[in-house]
Amino acid sequence: MLHLFGIRHHGPGCARSLVQGLDELQPDVIILEAPADLEPVLPMAGHAELQPPVAMMLYARDQPGTSVVYPLAAFSPEWQVLCWATQHHCPVRAMDLPMSIRMALDAQPAESSADSTTASSPVVSSRVVFSRAEPAWRADPLAILADAAGYQDHELWWEEQIERREDATGVFEAILHAMRAVREEFPEANEKDLLREAHMRKTIRQVIKEGFQNIAVVCGAWHTPCLDQSAIEGKQAGCRISDDNARLRSLPKLKTTATWIPWTHSRLAYRSGYGAGIEAPGWYAHVWESQREAPLRWLVNGARLLREKDLAASSASIIEALRLAEALAAMRDIRSPGLRELNESILTVFCQGESSRFELVRKRLEMGDRLGAVPSDIISVPLLEDVQRLQKSLRLKPAPHPRAINLDLRNDHARQQSRFLHRLLSLGVDWGEKQPAGQGISTFHELWKLDWQPEFAITLIEANVWGNTLTTAASARMIHQSEKSVELQDMARLLDMTILADLPDVIPFLIQRLQAASAVSAEILQLMSALVPLARVFRYGDVRGTDVSQLEPIIRGMVNRICIALPVTCANVSQELGEQIVAGLVETQQGLSILQLADLNDEFHQVLQNMIRTNVHGLIRGWSTRNLLEQQLLDEGALELLASQALGPAIETAQAAAWIQGLLQGSGLLLMHQEIVWRVMDRWLLELPESTFVELLPVLRRAFSNFSHAERRQMGEKIKHFETDSMAPHKPGQKMIQRIDEERAARVLPVLAQILGVGFRGEK
Repeated sequence: MLHLFGIRHHGPGCARSLVQGLDELQPDVIILEAPADLEPVLPMAGHAELQPPVAMMLYARDQPGTSVVYPLAAFSPEWQVLCWATQHHCPVRAMDLPMSIRMALDAQPAESSADSTTASSPVVSSRVVFSRAEPAWRADPLAILADAAGYQDHELWWEEQIERREDATGVFEAILHAMRAVREEFPEANEKDLLREAHMRKTIRQVIKEGFQNIAVVCGAWHTPCLDQSAIEGKQAGCRISDDNARLRSLPKLKTTATWIPWTHSRLAYRSGYGAGIEAPGWYAHVWESQREAPLRWLVNGARLLREKDLAASSASIIEALRLAEALAAMRDIRSPGLRELNESILTVFCQGESSRFELVRKRLEMGDRLGAVPSDIISVPLLEDVQRLQKSLRLKPAPHPRAINLDLRNDHARQQSRFLHRLLSLGVDWGEKQPAGQGISTFHELWKLDWQPEFAITLIEANVWGNTLTTAASARMIHQSEKSVELQDMARLLDMTILADLPDVIPFLIQRLQAASAVSAEILQLMSALVPLARVFRYGDVRGTDVSQLEPIIRGMVNRICIALPVTCANVSQELGEQIVAGLVETQQGLSILQLADLNDEFHQVLQNMIRTNVHGLIRGWSTRNLLEQQLLDEGALELLASQALGPAIETAQAAAWIQGLLQGSGLLLMHQEIVWRVMDRWLLELPESTFVELLPVLRRAFSNFSHAERRQMGEKIKHFETDSMAPHKPGQKMIQRIDEERAARVLPVLAQILGVGFRGEK
């Protein structure tokens, strides 16, 4: 006899009622809504080290990028079915259409775009296009039933009627009748789901043919009306056996592999893009574990998290918040406080109505902080197994929340951790994000922010085509990337990544490619962009024990070509090209500062010395002047002479403004101490006609906008007390000349005389 258990995926109330129903029924076999090709991995749910949240994953063997995952949490009914079956030694059969068929159909040319995976299927897929023509939307049964019951919030209706129900008696019969009524008004027209339901009926018929009598069928509530006894016997319209067999005949297939991967609560939420997601996985996990004490424990957890943020949350506040939540539930005619009532009470009592305080802990509360675990002996691809082994040996266990680590590269273990993270980056797994080093951090330190995402497991499965170990896969992919690269800066970037990842087999190949490309490259901007990563590799490669001596002749050749081509390149350029050249000059100076090779620095600065006295673009001359000033290669007299030449009355206003703009580029802190620069700008501005000043004001504002807010504030304070001649050298006792606007001063004198009650000689 068939017993239908219509559920909602990831519902703790459904899971609790389902366990009670199975305890009463004691079935001979359980038929579960899951792709048939997942059936081999279902018994692994009984493994002691398999801890939810986890996901069953299917991927095409020849196309690892085509994959789907079926997430499960401890409160998911499907997970509880698998746990119950393990404890009672009950076989479990998967009845849904195999993903090997669905992937093959997706791969065919699509006649129209279909909807993403329906709410009745707990799947996250990398493909959402189905090959059959079908409607884009389907009736939402929960919305229809909630509207009929007078609920505006459809989720609240299901939670009140099903998820928070303590007595499961008759609940699944009620769900079947409700869904049957909805499907009579809104019959299934989605070709994908019709195909799936045909396969479900075929599987149930096969189980009955095998002799099982007491059969439990666990599926999405929407499918229950088409899986009852009359449908299985072919007596229901649209469910005839011959029609089902015809629909399933001659379908294409792909070879698939099934496995388990870790998952997180945050990836069960709607906001993650999961089609069958829930609003607050952390709340559902809390309801599953706490049940009757859920409201009180939720408030306690909220208070604990607020205290971690150094915010007040006393025991008395917890009692007051609980009373408020219960009062809100009573006013709304709700059985007990739900998530909405509890959050409102936390916001009111703990946070005094300040939503910003509540938002500090809301995500932790509603999402939860759990990351599942999968034992090492679960079926997986070799690359993923190697990464998991390295995570364990290097003590870099994935965590559900971001965390920061500081690696001292002088330590062998830290160097291995750094190599591991860089190798993952080379495969596109950005688990670790390298942070900029702060003040006081030496070049031997690396700061990383680690944030593991479940999708990284899929990326590693896709990357297994490059090799079965992390080292071989990263090496193969870097070589492939270099073969595709034609730009010099891309090759330099790849070499930098290769050095950091410590892939010794790839370094000679990349150096050879880089040498060949740099020898024929005539594009000076490419040479400039490539210099910084190469300089970094050359200077800091020895920290990791890498031989980079072969790079020195390449770098010297690149700097020589930059210096030779620079004067010709900078002649007669537009404003846009001038900005690009200045950006390249900045990178060149940065690279030379890293290299600290005196002869190359001298060669580059000599070229700049020559260019500031030639007729190149004002932006380039201005930046070159500022750079030479910072390098202490220009004195005050030379700067004043250059300023008079660049800002003289015969010079075009736009070129003069460009010179000032170039002069202002760079560090604002260093500019604060360049007194001569301020005097030069002040004298130039004072001599500008008002109309010209208004015309140039946007250019000057844009030039100062590159500085930080703090730097601009300090500059404002400096200018506030700035007088032209106050900075000029003067002899002790010499009276400083003040510039006074006599006409404006004369306007004040009559008013001042009237206030003081004295006569004014200027009166007639």
